[in-house]
Amino acid sequence: MSETLLSQYKNLNASSITLNHIKSLKDSNTFTVTTGHQLNLFTGPLYFLHKIVSTINLATQLKSKYPNCNFVPIYWMATEDHDFEEINYFNFNGKKLRWNREATGAVGELDTVGLDAVYDIFSKELGIGKNAETLKVLFKSAYVGHNNLAEATRFLANELFADYGLVVLEANNAALKRLFIPQLKKELVEQVSFKTVSKTNAFIEDLKGVNYPIQVNPREINLFYLSNNLRERIVYENKVYRVLNTKIAWSQSQILDEVNAYPERFSPNVILRPLYQEVILPNLCYIGGGGELAYWFQLKANFEAHNIVFPMLLLRNSVLIKTKQQAEKLEKLDISNETIFLKRDAFINKRVRAISNIDIDFSEQLEHLKSQFQKLYKLATHTDKSFIGAVAAQEKKQINGLKHLEKRLLTAQKRKLKDQVARMTALQNELFPNQTLQERHKNFSELYLEFGDVLIASLIQNLEPLKGEFTILTL
Repeated sequence: MSETLLSQYKNLNASSITLNHIKSLKDSNTFTVTTGHQLNLFTGPLYFLHKIVSTINLATQLKSKYPNCNFVPIYWMATEDHDFEEINYFNFNGKKLRWNREATGAVGELDTVGLDAVYDIFSKELGIGKNAETLKVLFKSAYVGHNNLAEATRFLANELFADYGLVVLEANNAALKRLFIPQLKKELVEQVSFKTVSKTNAFIEDLKGVNYPIQVNPREINLFYLSNNLRERIVYENKVYRVLNTKIAWSQSQILDEVNAYPERFSPNVILRPLYQEVILPNLCYIGGGGELAYWFQLKANFEAHNIVFPMLLLRNSVLIKTKQQAEKLEKLDISNETIFLKRDAFINKRVRAISNIDIDFSEQLEHLKSQFQKLYKLATHTDKSFIGAVAAQEKKQINGLKHLEKRLLTAQKRKLKDQVARMTALQNELFPNQTLQERHKNFSELYLEFGDVLIASLIQNLEPLKGEFTILTL
């Protein structure tokens, strides 16, 4: 592992702490903390940073707690994915900058042709200034200055996090895949993953009173075949192994010979990728988002079947970043952190009720009305019981009427307070673009343009991976 990584880093300006981390992987007292992510153009959504900072900070905390051991933060590049449409764009100031081209096969192997055109558009959007120039150089050096997407992404992640010792791993590598040969053969011959994960999924579906949607479903063979511009599923039909949409086929002995000779041609899917990771790394913990961890939980039995240790799983930090100006506006408008997270309608309604000079809350009237009808129900039981239905109908009619009046009054107050409503919704839009979490929409470049190097330094300083709380930062 150490020698492979040193080879991958030979053309990078790696920091001494990163190189020391790589060299320490030779030692038996070295462990890793890992996160993984797609090769999104220019890092994609902001939570790319949050995942990596969570990983770096946990490794740092472990080193402080156990100084006699080494803890290496790893970013596993998902270079073998082939869903180009998921990664070929990023958002900047409300615009989507897209890399338009045809693409097939593993995305890490894609050449960077056409990204110079994206750079030209992006550089114009950035404008002028020190931080703008830094972003221009960073994008151009990464994507115009490298031959393929894997090399570009490794360079970019190293530039952003080298000072903190991050190690970027390209696992689509012959030497590393060779370590995975026993598991590859077991997958092809015994179809262990299909059996174990299917059993786990059936167990989950039979749970009573538990809402846990199945995240991933296994195939009989959870491997793709990699070649030039090709990543296609391997299937087993009529005692023959075939690569879909090609003429490539093998007998069992032939495909096992292929595994021995060219393990790099066999690519794990979402079911097997975690197993591959844990085979080649001395990993303690995997840090990911909620969806990632949900499917990891389905895979534990597969790890046991392969006699591979299942790592600890940790939910990444989530973050909302506010400017000082935005924080001041929230304070002036008397909007709390809790309120700003409400859905749009609930947010507006709550604020209009709070700032209105009249009481728009009819809860007291509703309770009084219900208590009056309780007396009518009691009266009905002592007279004609058929009267109960008439009481219920009248109660429903009057409650609905009172709620309708409350709604009309609220709408009228919204019109009256439209200027305040416009200001508060504009502020919420800034913090939650498209009514989604900031970290799932914005690209780091938009924030870097304003904060520069303070952005990542503040995340490193403030994110606490073991605390498990949503972090709100004002920069």
